[in-house]
Amino acid sequence: MNSRRLPLASAVAALAVGALALSGCTADSSGTDGGDTSMTLWHNSTTGPGVEFWEQTVADFESDNPGVTIDIQSIQNEDLDGKLQTALNSGDAPDIFLQRGGGKMAAMVKAGQLKDLTDAIAGPAAEEIPDASYSANSLDGKIYAMPVAVLPGGLFYSQDLFDQAGITENPTTLDELEAATVALKGAGIDPIALGAKDAWPAAHWYYWFALRECSSDTLAKAADEMDFTDECWVRAGEDLQSFAETEPFNSGFLTTPAQQGAGSSAGLIANHQAAMELMGAWNPGVIGSLTPDQQPLADLGWFPFPEIDGGDGEPGSMMGGVDGYSCSVDAPDACVDFLNYIGTSDVQTAYYKAFNAPPVNTVAQEAVTEPYLQTILEAYNAAPYATQWLDTVYGQNVGNALNVAVVDLLAGNSDAEDLVKAVQDAAAKA
Repeated sequence: MNSRRLPLASAVAALAVGALALSGCTADSSGTDGGDTSMTLWHNSTTGPGVEFWEQTVADFESDNPGVTIDIQSIQNEDLDGKLQTALNSGDAPDIFLQRGGGKMAAMVKAGQLKDLTDAIAGPAAEEIPDASYSANSLDGKIYAMPVAVLPGGLFYSQDLFDQAGITENPTTLDELEAATVALKGAGIDPIALGAKDAWPAAHWYYWFALRECSSDTLAKAADEMDFTDECWVRAGEDLQSFAETEPFNSGFLTTPAQQGAGSSAGLIANHQAAMELMGAWNPGVIGSLTPDQQPLADLGWFPFPEIDGGDGEPGSMMGGVDGYSCSVDAPDACVDFLNYIGTSDVQTAYYKAFNAPPVNTVAQEAVTEPYLQTILEAYNAAPYATQWLDTVYGQNVGNALNVAVVDLLAGNSDAEDLVKAVQDAAAKA
């Protein structure tokens, strides 16, 4: 599957976590045939507004569709992919579940585990969500998930801590980022929070170095052919190794979780114990849930991953994901009704308010005004090339091997060539 840029309308976002009451949009319940229908929903929200969003959304849908009930299961993000794969393979899959797309979705399609939604998308979900947003959840011209949010990555930071360290301009090059980390350490501040215990946040650093070092053709070839022979893959590992040797990360980063609790990397940002974190656009909501008052971090800012001199990547290239929700192949028709419902502007607006993440519904986008999310989307929409997260693109087995190999490198147990060999070995077995 080729990675592609997924442009959205020029949208901006603001967090106003409050009551998540949705207007009474009525979904078509023709799939219930007048009888009772029970479904299960798996999502990855475990705290505050995210949990409340799903509870309210399901309650409203059930109210509008008598006889339909949905059992909600909240699963920690780092556990979701493994549990979902086990459930799908055992034939006991949830009816509705978070879909990350890429190679992970392609494997589900190949195994016949997903319902084809192509001809079932209707109403506002069809009229108000751009076709481009569906492309991340499509394969061979068929749609397999309802997109809910676009989530580009970059560096989130505390403006207060930058001011304290005397940093007046956001870094645009790797040299400037290293200079910023030096200034922060000089002010007694941990420069960068990293939750390497969960592997994938550490791997994001390698993904971005690869995006800067490798051309778009090389990245597309790796996605299609699992070919990692270009020297840019080793250069990206060498970049990461050299950067890590400057000790930019929080003490104990190898055992720090990413999103669970005040001691996580997101929690370090939320409590002004570290200045920056490289993460996707879901991060503001996670950070907000971990501040002392569980409100948005007032001084939160964002800037794109810095450019690297001499790299083959096109300047301004971006990386991110488009979260969506799929129906398992045997889910009742009411599952499709529910997906069309979560694509409506009222539900999408509530999703944005709960998660502080840019929605894909263009009407809902009119409600969002947060400056840093405006900057994120401007950078994403202007990007000459964009890809999904590399572990998503490569699928679960190769993606997991990549993530683990990056942690091994950061732990000092391997080098850049070892990292690439581990990925190549996993690809050979895929």
